[in-house]
Amino acid sequence: HVDDMAFIHSCHTETNNHSPALFQINTGMSRMGFPSVGAWVTYGLGTENQNLPGYVVMYDTLGRGLPKGYSQNWGAGFLPGIFQGTALKHQGQPIDNLERLASMSDEQQRRQLDLLASFNREHQQRTDNDAELATRIESFELAYRMQMAAPEALDVESEPEHIKKLYGLDNEKCSHFAKQCLVARRMVERGVRFIQIYSGGEENEKSWDGHLNIEQNHRGFAGETDQPIAGLLADLKQRGLFDSTLVVWGGEFGRLPLAQRPKNDPSRSGRDHNPHAFTTWFAGGGVKGGTHYGETDEVGQKAVVDRVSVNDLHATILHLIGIDHLKLTHRYNGRDFRLTDVAGEVVKGILA
Repeated sequence: HVDDMAFIHSCHTETNNHSPALFQINTGMSRMGFPSVGAWVTYGLGTENQNLPGYVVMYDTLGRGLPKGYSQNWGAGFLPGIFQGTALKHQGQPIDNLERLASMSDEQQRRQLDLLASFNREHQQRTDNDAELATRIESFELAYRMQMAAPEALDVESEPEHIKKLYGLDNEKCSHFAKQCLVARRMVERGVRFIQIYSGGEENEKSWDGHLNIEQNHRGFAGETDQPIAGLLADLKQRGLFDSTLVVWGGEFGRLPLAQRPKNDPSRSGRDHNPHAFTTWFAGGGVKGGTHYGETDEVGQKAVVDRVSVNDLHATILHLIGIDHLKLTHRYNGRDFRLTDVAGEVVKGILA
């Protein structure tokens, strides 16, 4: 599928540590408390399915935990809370408290929610239409609607065997990530606007953070994700969804062209963080496939040709889904904020 991808080799960021770098790649800012890309997108475009969240997040499923920075990476910040990502759990029920109590009928639950909503609206009128309360009211209603829609959307077992094999659900090495990619395609079909999947968790050895034995680390994670991503791209194509779905793959920074050698075992060499140069690829959704944009220096340490900042990446993502990054704003604390803050240029070299 490489001919469908546009590679940006000259990405760079401002921080060398995981949490602030993750905040920046996800929110445009290296500090906590700002809306994530998915929150901005659903704020700008809404959702096409009122029975499912507009923004869904799937984190690592092998017990590796959440990414560093946790749920701040998919938060809504100062936007209304309804736009934050809904994270699917990797064990047990994907969404907590989704099933109705066995002792309660649908009619009883509906009456209970209506009564609760009337109390909340009465309280809201006395509190100057508090936005957070409005979000809480809507969350109850969305949860009610999701009771029927979410289990069906998450039911990958209903897929035919050849589709499961395409993604790699029969491959023990990658089946966990394959399931998430297949869920992502099912969400796209049902009008979920923004889906985000994480590979790897919090600990260095359990994520793409090859400080030690980078070959084993990267080969392992690449082996977990390669077939599922290929399956997703192929499946989007055969269903006529590829041109209307933007797929973006990347991390929060790259790796230095210098070896980290542990004194007690030099054979387990790794690489340290490199915020000065990393690669991100785009596919589908108006992207010009087979494109290489930007260059690093000759050793891969710094981006030097057609440098692309995180603001530029975000401006490009918004452009490809039909939003002018300069016009998507929200007034907060006396000023108009946007995802790209006061910077950002669309990377026109990867546009079809």
